[in-house]
Amino acid sequence: MAPKIAIVYYSTWGHILTMAKAVQKGIETAGGKADLYQVQETLPENVLTMIHAPPKDASIPIITPDKLKEYDGFLMGVPTRYGNVPAQWKTFMDSAVGLWMSGALYGKFAGVFVGSANLGGGQEATVQSCLSFLAHMGVAYVPLGYPPGEGNQIQANVTEVRGGSPWGAGTFVAGDGSRQPSKAELRLAEIQGEKFWALLDKHFS
Repeated sequence: MAPKIAIVYYSTWGHILTMAKAVQKGIETAGGKADLYQVQETLPENVLTMIHAPPKDASIPIITPDKLKEYDGFLMGVPTRYGNVPAQWKTFMDSAVGLWMSGALYGKFAGVFVGSANLGGGQEATVQSCLSFLAHMGVAYVPLGYPPGEGNQIQANVTEVRGGSPWGAGTFVAGDGSRQPSKAELRLAEIQGEKFWALLDKHFS
């Protein structure tokens, strides 16, 4: 039976949404399917207006923690805030206490992809911050690693600025959010989707 996968993200300016769609494309290229969800916004409208955040895509449903029970695995799109998860993701994690108490997510799989303003923004630290949540839930973390072939080549290329690491795909957005995900960053996100699907498909087949 084919595994059920959810891609769950939070995006203020749209960069992580773009990466989430690349991850979804990778899963579909590998022959799978993934449902896209967004985490509930917690900032008030006046703050969103002040920071010039665009409207959220209303066609993408807002996830509740219980929805995760329906899936075998999920990929988490998490922007970096001071080397940690943003308040929106922390609120979602904290609201999942019922899943922890019931063990509802035990034995499932998850990966993480991230975004930060710059090289020192803490992409790896943000993924590591997610691991505590996954460990408490009994969810197996699936890193991107250095996938043989194109994935390894992209990560080994030091001639261009690029987000992402063995911890997961990533993008740099610049301090003012002006930089969009590069071709290499999007391709790495696709590869993460491909590899995540392949692992789960093998496990559940």
